[in-house]
Amino acid sequence: MTVTVRFAPSPTGHIHIGNSRPALYNWLFARKMGGQFILRFDDTDTVRSKQEYADSIEKDLRWLGIDPDRTERQSDRLPTYDVAAQKLKDAGLLYPCYETPEELERRRSRQRALGRPPVYDRAGLQQSEEERAAFEAEGRKPHWRFLLPNHDGDPFETRRTDVAWSDLCRGDQAVDLASMSDPVLIRADGSYLYTFTSIVDDIEMGITHIIRGEDHISNTGVQIAIFEAMDAKPPVFGHHNLLTTRDGEGLSKRKGALSIGSLREAGLEPMAVASLAVLTGTSQAVEPVPTMDALVEKFDLTSVSRSAAKFDPDELKGLNARLVHDLPLDAVSERLAALGIEPSEAFWMAVRGNCETVDDALTYWQIITGPVESRIEDEDRDFVAQARAFLPEGDITEESWGAWTSALKAETGRKGRGLFMPLRRVLTGMDHGPDMKAMLPLIGKQKILDRLP
Repeated sequence: MTVTVRFAPSPTGHIHIGNSRPALYNWLFARKMGGQFILRFDDTDTVRSKQEYADSIEKDLRWLGIDPDRTERQSDRLPTYDVAAQKLKDAGLLYPCYETPEELERRRSRQRALGRPPVYDRAGLQQSEEERAAFEAEGRKPHWRFLLPNHDGDPFETRRTDVAWSDLCRGDQAVDLASMSDPVLIRADGSYLYTFTSIVDDIEMGITHIIRGEDHISNTGVQIAIFEAMDAKPPVFGHHNLLTTRDGEGLSKRKGALSIGSLREAGLEPMAVASLAVLTGTSQAVEPVPTMDALVEKFDLTSVSRSAAKFDPDELKGLNARLVHDLPLDAVSERLAALGIEPSEAFWMAVRGNCETVDDALTYWQIITGPVESRIEDEDRDFVAQARAFLPEGDITEESWGAWTSALKAETGRKGRGLFMPLRRVLTGMDHGPDMKAMLPLIGKQKILDRLP
């Protein structure tokens, strides 16, 4: 059996780091198992679905390192859903209901007031052809519900019906279908709900494993029942914990919270985002993983915790910095050039240890090329004035900084911060930054002399 998984976003907004978690989990699982990953757009909502969002999602996934083996769109498959729906209707498993949303809510409110669970009472099953015709004459259109197999022949006498499965993340799970309402699969406007289209697609595309957020656990029992009603073997399910902020707040695609696009524009490395999205909320340490191949090796669904996967967005900065500090020149040279930097091994090795993002290198490039707003404290003016005379003769090399400061120490008696800081401030305008041993040759002798008083 070839493992086949899918990530099925609706193109109604930009994906965020929380959405990237199931996308990454599915892709990593497929690669670990030698399987296939399908990107399948749930775009049957023609009002809210937009091509620009689909394009954005594909761009964001590829930036993260997720390269789909196939891309599908549900909007191309409407005739397939029509056939599957008719099959369920013919079997008496999909029945029409004419209640309006307001009527259904009033009914649920009465059930709650009586201390009963707000489960649909299957009134639609009792309606005669004459009653349905009367509703149609009023202009009502039916929505269609799937009849759950939670009875022994009389749908109005439900019994406990546990649907069980072995979850890839959570172990043995079970859902009682008697505690649920028959799900709506077709809206009154004739459009299909994702629950139905997804199952039809999963069957036809040979999806073997479904890995998704724990918010879908209760849906799984219903979906297994629909799979079986359509004479299909259900896939293997896995429900991971959801990624939230450190305050436990959920992430919203429509609000743009921590969108992948915004993280990319902030200069973050894709592997910093992927590492945090995958490892947070697991028993593994949250650490920067340098490549997707390495992340495939670390990936383990059994390490996913049942507790919330809370993360601090500031963690991304630390992870990103650790990745940047190890990046070789050939991994960043194009990005440096795009910033207007002339990439060189000497420059990148000098500055990368002080960069949280690759873009931070521009600050140090501007210091090297100038101009620089030199800083001289009053108590350091005489010392800085002396420094010019002790600058080593000849070309500036990595040994020049040590020779220069040693000579000044011998002459003035200064040491430590009092020796180094005034020189750093006058040459770079900063109190911190890359090692001056490496920076001095990059600045060059003429610029050094120009910056000294």
